[in-house]
Amino acid sequence: MNFVSVRWVLAAVAIAAIASADAATPPQIASCAACHGAAGLGNAADGIPALAGLTPIYLSRQLHSFKTGTRYNAIMAEIAAPLTAADRAAIAAYYAALPVPAEKEPTPLPGGSGATLAMNGDWGHQLTGVPSCNSCHGPYGVGVGAAFPRLAGQPKAYLAAQLVDWQKGSRKNDPLHMMRNVASEMSAAQIDAVAGYYAALSANPTDLPKPGDAKGAP
Repeated sequence: MNFVSVRWVLAAVAIAAIASADAATPPQIASCAACHGAAGLGNAADGIPALAGLTPIYLSRQLHSFKTGTRYNAIMAEIAAPLTAADRAAIAAYYAALPVPAEKEPTPLPGGSGATLAMNGDWGHQLTGVPSCNSCHGPYGVGVGAAFPRLAGQPKAYLAAQLVDWQKGSRKNDPLHMMRNVASEMSAAQIDAVAGYYAALSANPTDLPKPGDAKGAP
């Protein structure tokens, strides 16, 4: 039995315990939890994102995108292929309802070019450039609505991979091509820096620091 199989079995046992107390747990959650964890908090070491607390509309849309190919991942495409709209809605509602541990933002806050890009963008005195990530994803990347998911606390490798996927066009489920346009303006160094910045932040901050408390803030 390989590592993935062992992890799937352990996740299935954990989910079975949850399901025994909650008959409404979707049956597909066991396979989801094999990678994303029973609590939906992801796996930073493997670059697997947290799903807990993301909006149900966003989660459902991503599953649909994996099914239709507007967002590509070989494993997720296989998992999403048989899912009906009702299945996607049930899985999304389950993960959206899971709690995200509340933690203070790190002290000191991460700085450098990643913080500058996240808070100020990089226009370089041009008419086109990279807008601040926070302008859409909210202060410190906590997420805004269904279109702009939480970036804070997600694995650095995952965040960087998504920006590269936007660049390559293997992910194309963004509203109005916004992320493809943004990512196309970013260098590899900028992608690495901003992914590291958001990965270092709290996914559910107990409070939001004042902008002047962070290096790179205006």
